[in-house]
Amino acid sequence: MLKTETITLNLGPQHPSTHGVFRLKLQLDGEAVRDLEPVMGYLHRGIEKLSEERTYVQVVPLTDRLDYVCSMTNNQAYAIAVEKMAGIEVPERAEYIRVIMAEFTRIINHLMAVGFLWNELGAYFTPVVYCFRERERVLDLFEMTCGSRMMCNYMRPGGVSVDLPEGFIPQAKKLNDHLKTFVDELDRLLSENEIFLSRAVNVGVLPADVAINASITGPMLRASGVLYDIRKVDHYSIYDRFDFEVPTCEHGDVWDRYYQHILEMYQSVRIIDQALDGIPQGEVMNKAAAKATRRPPEGEAYGRIESPKGELSFYVVSDGSGNPYRLRIRPPSMINLSALKEMCQGHKIQDIVIILGSVNLTMADLDR
Repeated sequence: MLKTETITLNLGPQHPSTHGVFRLKLQLDGEAVRDLEPVMGYLHRGIEKLSEERTYVQVVPLTDRLDYVCSMTNNQAYAIAVEKMAGIEVPERAEYIRVIMAEFTRIINHLMAVGFLWNELGAYFTPVVYCFRERERVLDLFEMTCGSRMMCNYMRPGGVSVDLPEGFIPQAKKLNDHLKTFVDELDRLLSENEIFLSRAVNVGVLPADVAINASITGPMLRASGVLYDIRKVDHYSIYDRFDFEVPTCEHGDVWDRYYQHILEMYQSVRIIDQALDGIPQGEVMNKAAAKATRRPPEGEAYGRIESPKGELSFYVVSDGSGNPYRLRIRPPSMINLSALKEMCQGHKIQDIVIILGSVNLTMADLDR
């Protein structure tokens, strides 16, 4: 009888980018994965502790650097927490602008999720370059508004830093119409590809009960069939004014996680249409916010949003001084990685790469 035994294989870290700043400790039986341990922390930059040494407004640029694909929504979650703690009201026009920017950010994230998943599958360049091309069109709008393409530093406690520039709304409407067509094209190009179906269907299944027990949120949770979206549940900002659906898939495999992003882009386009049509005139920053955030009263607040990757939350504690006494972040990337072992067991090494890719991580968000 042939004696066999499992072997330990360390996969990564290889490169200071994307999934590279990360190590998987695999137990293999041949090429089959018997056990898996994610090892995190290679990119840790101490943003939580750095925030405790800065004023409340100075923290905003640090939030940009968490999930650097989604800086606008990082700003929003932090601003909501500070606004709760300091009792700051956000002007009506600023709320509409926040929704527009947040949904454009969701589209950016989902484009990158789709493009890079296909890159992991071995479809080099074509899908991801198409997605990058559309992302650049959205970043043109961000640059037009706040002067930056990625580290926007735009949403602040009390509103947004500056009003929309002249010409923004017609350009955004034109882009939004274009994005509807592009998502259709992307769907037709990729979704029924035979090689993709053979690699993705019934691979990396995340059952709904496992996802719930692991506190997974966002597209990953909804791809497993759980109807949960903080925009509907928490009614933060002004999302209750817009007509949109929360799509779900059924099986929670790699294909479902891919297609969940496609379905959600359709809904983001729908929300942006309504927000651009309904945006009122008025102030974009509460003038009392500067004083209110200089030395907020003692207390604590928890602000959360439906970020593109799931629930992003900030817990902020004030001791009455000019900077946060404590600041803690609940990043969706870290939580969504917690069920990777259950998704990978029994699959082959070559499946691990696409299962990890379907989780849609940003390492800076994971390590924070």
